[in-house]
Parts: sequence; C-alpha cells; structure tokens
Amino acid sequence: MRQAVQADPEPGPEGLAASTGELSDFIEAAGLLTYDPATISRIYAGHPQRLIRRLLQTLVPIGLFLAGVGIDWLLGRLRNLEVARSRASEAADLIASLGPAFIKAGQALSTRPDIVPPLLLEELAQLQDQLPGFDSALAMACIEDDLRAPVHTIYAQLEREPISAASLGQVHRGTLHSGERVAVKVQRPGLREQITLDLYIVRNIAAWINRNVGLIRSDLVALIDELGQRVFEEMDYCNEASNAERFAKLHRHNPRIAVPRIYHQATSRRVLTMEWIDGVKLTNLEAVRSIGMDPDDMVEVGVNCSLQQLLEHGFFHADPHPGNLLALADGRLAYLDFGMMSSVSREARTGLIQAVVHLVNRNFGKLSQDFVSLGFLAEDVNLEPIVPAFEGVFGQAIEMGVSRMDFKAVTDDLSGVMYKFPFRVPPYYALIIRSLVTLEGIALSVDSDFKILGAAYPYFARRLMEDPDPQLRSSLKEMLFDGDIFRWQRLDNLIASASRGASLDLDGLIDQVLDFLFSPHGGLLRQQLVDAVVQRIDGLAWQATLRLGQRLPPRFQPPGVRERLSPTAEEPLLDLEPVRQLAAILQSVPGFEPQLLLKRLPRVLGEPELRRMGLDVARGLAERGVVRLVRDVMVPPGLPGRTRPQAAPLKMA
Repeated sequence: MRQAVQADPEPGPEGLAASTGELSDFIEAAGLLTYDPATISRIYAGHPQRLIRRLLQTLVPIGLFLAGVGIDWLLGRLRNLEVARSRASEAADLIASLGPAFIKAGQALSTRPDIVPPLLLEELAQLQDQLPGFDSALAMACIEDDLRAPVHTIYAQLEREPISAASLGQVHRGTLHSGERVAVKVQRPGLREQITLDLYIVRNIAAWINRNVGLIRSDLVALIDELGQRVFEEMDYCNEASNAERFAKLHRHNPRIAVPRIYHQATSRRVLTMEWIDGVKLTNLEAVRSIGMDPDDMVEVGVNCSLQQLLEHGFFHADPHPGNLLALADGRLAYLDFGMMSSVSREARTGLIQAVVHLVNRNFGKLSQDFVSLGFLAEDVNLEPIVPAFEGVFGQAIEMGVSRMDFKAVTDDLSGVMYKFPFRVPPYYALIIRSLVTLEGIALSVDSDFKILGAAYPYFARRLMEDPDPQLRSSLKEMLFDGDIFRWQRLDNLIASASRGASLDLDGLIDQVLDFLFSPHGGLLRQQLVDAVVQRIDGLAWQATLRLGQRLPPRFQPPGVRERLSPTAEEPLLDLEPVRQLAAILQSVPGFEPQLLLKRLPRVLGEPELRRMGLDVARGLAERGVVRLVRDVMVPPGLPGRTRPQAAPLKMA
C-alpha cells in the first residue's frame, strides 16, 4: 500500500521544491495551445539552440541505426528472415527510447500497412507508452500552478506517490473535501515542449523521406500532422473531460457501462480530477471471478459497447487496452482514459456496411470500388489487379462464413496487399483497426475461440435492416437479391443475425421490412408476391371449376372438364411460398408476436403500392382465365398438339 498524505494546511513544500524552470512550458509561453506546423516552425526558427540540442539526441542514434540497416541491405543480410526481424525489433526499441512523441508516431505507424512493411508492423504494434513516473514534488507543484490554489484547499487528502504512470502523465489517488474519492491525473511538466519539438523534427524527417524515397507513396507529412493534432488534443485534459462526458451521455441508457464523473473545479489543461472507480482489469480472470462476475459476460458487455460506439454512435474509444477497462462488482464495465477518441462519419459507417455486403456476396469488384469511396484508393487507380488480390485475401476466409473469420489473420494478409498496391489508409480507419485488434486481444484472453467479426456482424445486420438511409436500402436489396431471384435464406440469416445483437428494435425492424417491401427497391419482391397470389387463386378457381363441372350431367360438361381427373386436395389460399417463408423467419425472432403485424394492417391497406398490386393480381387472373377457358375448358386434354398453360415461374430461393 502506498502511504497517503494529508494535504498540508500551509503552502506545501512540494511547491517550493520545484523550480520555476522545471514547471515552465516554453511552447505554452509562446502561446501555442493547438497544433499548428507553421507556428511551430516560426517558434524554433527564433530559438535554434533548443532544436540543435534535441537533434543531437535523436538524429545520432537514428543515423547509426540506419547505417547498420544500410550495411545489412548491401550485404544481402536482410533477405534472412531472422536478421530482418531482429532489425525490426531494434527499430521499435529505438523509437521507444526516444520519448513520447516518437512512441506516439510509432503507434500511429503500426496501423499503416500502406507505409510500413509487415515485419516492422508487427514490432510497432507492441509499442507501449509506459514510462516511469516523475518526481512527486513536481506533480504537487504542477497541480498548484495549474489550478492556482494550494493542494490542501483542493483535496482533503492526496497520495504523494503515483499509482500509475504513462508517457503523458501519472495518476494520484485522493479525496475531495466533500468526501468523494478521486483519481488525479497530472501531466509531465514540460511535456508540451518536448512533444512539439519532437513532432517538428519527425515532420521534417517525413518531408525529406517523401521528397527522396520513391518507394513511399503515402503522404508522411499529413500523417505526422494528423498525429500532432491528436496528441495536442490528448495533452489537453479539458478536452479529455469533455470526451468523457460526451461518452457518458451517449451510453447513459446502458446500465452495464460506467464512466467516471469529472470534477471541473479541480480540472485544467494539465490536471484532471475524476471519480475514483474500484474495479479489476478485464483480463485478470481470477480477479473478475473473485468479485462474483463472469469474465465471458463482462467481455460480451465490452464488445457490444465498443461495436455500438463504432457502428451506431460513430464516436469511439480508440485505446481500449486492458488498463482502460475495469470490471466492477455491481456488474458494470468501466471505461477509463478518454484522451484518444475518434469519430467516424455517417457516410464512412455506411460505406463500411456496404463493403461488408459486397464481401458477404463475394463481389470483389464492387468491394474494390468501396475502397475508393472510403478513401483508401485514388479514383484514377487501376482496380483490375486489386480485385484478384482481394479474392486471394478474402476468398478462403469467407468460405467459413463472416462470423468465423479470423480478423487478425485477414488484416495481416490485407496489410501485404496494401503495401504492394497504392493504398492510403485514412486516419479514422487506422484507429478503428487499432481499437478492434486491441478489443479482440482482450476477448481472446477470455475465450480462445472469439471472433470479432462474428460479434460485429449482428450490428451490421441490424443497421442494414433498420436504417432508412437510401444507400443502405440499396445495399439491402443487393444483399437479398441475386439478379432477379429473391434469396429467402439470406433474409433469414440477416434477421437471425440482427436478432442476436443487443437492443434489437423489433417494431422498427418490422417497419423497415414493410418500408422495403413498398419502396422502389422492393419491386421484384412485390411482383413475386403478385405472381404467387395469381398462381394460387388460379389454382383454387380451377379446382372449383372441376368440382362444379363434374357434378353436371355428362352432356352439359365442357370437353376439357369431362375427361379431367378428380381435383387434388384444396390448399389454403394464404399458403403462399413468400408468405410462408416470411412468417417462418419472423416467428424465429425472439419476442415476435402476431399482434405486431396485425396493428400494422391499416398502414398496409393504405399503401398505394398495395392497390397497384391488387390491379396486377386482377390483370393476371383475367389473363389466366382466358387461357383456362380456351385451352382447359373448351379443348379436350387429349387433343394432339394441345399444351397445358403454365404458371409464370416463381423466382425464389
């Protein structure tokens, strides 16, 4: 146990221990509070001594490493897999040793298979931003400096030693004067200057590489600028507090999710005070069981929440590592650390769902076009060689079904394709991959058979079924129809998958099914229903004609009826294949009741398309009636050359 210290009623000695120089932030003093490359360049142009000192600290080890790699390349050693892997590991270690900005850059590159070769990608994916804590006296002085008050006036008690530390700051445990237990995150003094200077150096290295290394197709400067913007947002604890409150608001209706409360009176850009939450890491299975919770259930809560963030809210936690997910004794799952959040636009989420539809349908040509619309490929890129590459990556995996696809194996294979062809990975996608890979890793620690795509598919299915977006309506039609053949099995699979997702809106689902049926996209399905009704009514009418005719005296029987065999057993009028299929599918959905359909009967009867369907049925019956009269009633069945009228074939599968 770390010893807690009572906040000193007099000005704390820790405030006196820290020199003004240690607490001051050169970048902050220059007025730079948001990432601006042009302003950063002007700042360091006027203070070259700061730049030269850091250049020596970074470029010398980087240069020595690159020289060694160059010698290996000239001697052909890099063709040896072990040597190449060893060099990749050295590169990751070097990046980790250079400080927070380089670590963040390495983590960003770990999700960029279009830039980084696969071996180095694996090593960068293991980068952690864990660093030793800094001097506690500096932490206390930073709190007083930023909140402009002595520690004892803010906290009744604050532990002097940190309970955890990372690249941007460290966390202390304390208690407010009102009695609430809190976690206090304190930023490393001088961090903004260190990271800004390193970003400036890395950005210039990236610009040099873009100008002189032809193998690099992606815009590395844009990547560093994106990273810089995100790191500056992460260093602003007021921004993190806002993210936490937005996250809590989005998930306020989920009783299984906990988000720490923010105490704004004790929060600033470098100090964040939030509710203390007692819990255990989700990956510590024994600890989870010891508080009476089922690890499988807790992981399911986390997976469902994360997928909801990504596919429904479009605002997601981009760093859900084990330390940021705690299982609580009351059955809730707590999310921590909201510094790295990201948003996915509705258009991008729609595009991802359309890509899944094309993947399920094995339409790799349209899948390659999806990558263009999502920003992975330029519009002028030749897609012909990419289509077979996609088929090679996804073809065998899709044979097992989407729910059983190995996400990491597929993304690893896809990384090779992205490195070979001119792909550009959008920043939002890189964070999605990072989030999903981390999430799958946590789930695999509990269930070795877990598949993230299997867990995600119900959300894709539900969105496809429920969302009125015109693009998704078109995708739904594409999913359910193979040409002009309606695939009932696909509808069954889609609704079954949607019903496995959390919070299925059954009323909304039925409304969307009806919307689809009466929409322009449902024309083929409506025609099939019309054909089925015409065929069934025609059959019933013909059976009734045969029965009536056979009761007449022989001399009054029409030629076609006289020699006809006895009619077959009558079948119910509503035993139509489309109706039967749809009823069977809906009855399999948990919570479905016939009343859900009955209460929509007035709406169905008022649909203009239903009246058109009625006219089509009348027209079809009239046409068949004429054929029946001429060929079946008036003409004997044994007449040479006579053929029986055939019902229009129903195109259903």
